[in-house]
Amino acid sequence: MHVKEILNAFLDALYPPKCAFCRRILEKGNSGICPACRAKLPFIPKDRQCRRFGTGRGDPGGRCHSPLVYDSFVRESFLRYKFSGLVSYAAPYAGLMADCVREAEPEADLVTWVPLSRRRLRRRGYDQAELLAKELSGVLGLDAVQLLYKNKDNKAQSRTGNASDRSRNVRGVYSVKGAPDLHGKHILLVDDIITTGATLSECREVLLRAGAAEVSAVTLARAEK
Repeated sequence: MHVKEILNAFLDALYPPKCAFCRRILEKGNSGICPACRAKLPFIPKDRQCRRFGTGRGDPGGRCHSPLVYDSFVRESFLRYKFSGLVSYAAPYAGLMADCVREAEPEADLVTWVPLSRRRLRRRGYDQAELLAKELSGVLGLDAVQLLYKNKDNKAQSRTGNASDRSRNVRGVYSVKGAPDLHGKHILLVDDIITTGATLSECREVLLRAGAAEVSAVTLARAEK
């Protein structure tokens, strides 16, 4: 047994892995979600897991794939992940996202994510979308590359009003990091939740202007009316 395997076994004995949704201790082989919770997850039907975002002015928009409805069951788990430091949830979340996007999306060239501002990153200590992107890229066998940075610490989208307010709130907030060669590239953009799609739309426009041929997206969940 390798040193890493010994260390992981020790940590599992000391801190047994728990289900990301009900927090019960997991049996081996359950990959972060217990069978009971997996059975009651609010999966979006396969034929509705893809939604267009960023449409208008003749633009058909991008495709966003989301496996789950953002209901109270998912929300409780997600808030622990986002605000309480339970970063181990990124792996089971990414597994759900990978299953969703793998079946429906033509293979992308690389994975990137919607970044936090520097201020929020310092305060939180980690970027929840970055962790999802890196876990997802490992499952899909793609590189995860930071292509975007946030140049303004704007108001959280959850604190804004309607779709128009959300669109204004993110306008001009994101820029491409450095001068990457994106010509002809299909980029898979990762975020946690899609509501109106304003944030993903803004990021998609920035990446397309930088030369990307196509920008698709994947989120853990979709907020539905």
